[in-house]
Amino acid sequence: MSEALQSLLDLLDLERIEEDIYRGRSRSAVVPRVFGGQVAAQAMVAAGRTVPEDRHAHSLHAYFLRPGDPGAPIVYNVDRLRDGRSFTTRRVVAVQHGKPIFTLSASFQTYEEGLDHQAPMPPAPDPATLPTGEERLRSYPHLPADTVERFLETRAAVDLRHVDDPPYGDFGTPREPHSQVWFRTNGKLADDPLLHVVLATYVSDMTLLDSVLLAHGRGGWAVGDVVGASLDHAMWFHRPFRADEWLLYDQQSPSASGGRGLGQARIHTQDGRLAVSVVQEGVVRVPREH
Repeated sequence: MSEALQSLLDLLDLERIEEDIYRGRSRSAVVPRVFGGQVAAQAMVAAGRTVPEDRHAHSLHAYFLRPGDPGAPIVYNVDRLRDGRSFTTRRVVAVQHGKPIFTLSASFQTYEEGLDHQAPMPPAPDPATLPTGEERLRSYPHLPADTVERFLETRAAVDLRHVDDPPYGDFGTPREPHSQVWFRTNGKLADDPLLHVVLATYVSDMTLLDSVLLAHGRGGWAVGDVVGASLDHAMWFHRPFRADEWLLYDQQSPSASGGRGLGQARIHTQDGRLAVSVVQEGVVRVPREH
């Protein structure tokens, strides 16, 4: 396991303060606030620790309420909303400085047989044929060196490979609002299913709104031609998967309006199983000229 991955796992390993109350810490992100994927992942850890081991996460629905302060701890309060025969529901509120910054509802289910079908996996090149994240980032001379280093630091725990240039790599001309990314953790993980859900949740917030930027030829937060933040985030976990094995994150944006952009995505395993569906809306604004 890489040192960066161990550091991320330590970050997600919350401290138990009291019954159903946990505390997490943060680290720096590319933008000067807590990375949304970190808060969502930590909230899933908090929820999962109150659920029986035989019940696995099947969905989460979250709202980002306020920017998180990376210099202060985050307290996660878990409400046990329902413990049914098949389903368990939890609500988590993340609090900083006495105010909620994030809320999450998560549902867990015991395993059962049922109807089974899925959308086919889209075509994509083998991840082994693609440049690494570091190789691609260092190939863009227009990106400031400190921006590149921040990207590499915040993504060091994950091997994330874009199929085509991300928005900050090639911008100025609108492109199809569709992007693909292969990802896996930089090291093996334990067999705990919740851990793999938590790591996929963490990564899912890294690139989903990129497809919004592609549609308008914008480079994004890395080059400063838009400002924005996640508003809400939803995930459905359809089939078991491992976050330490290659996953294809196929993303698109069907709409942007009113200062908001919508991203939709599917995550497939390398052998073609549909593992996760993701939807996110975020604020995407063009900075005003003074």
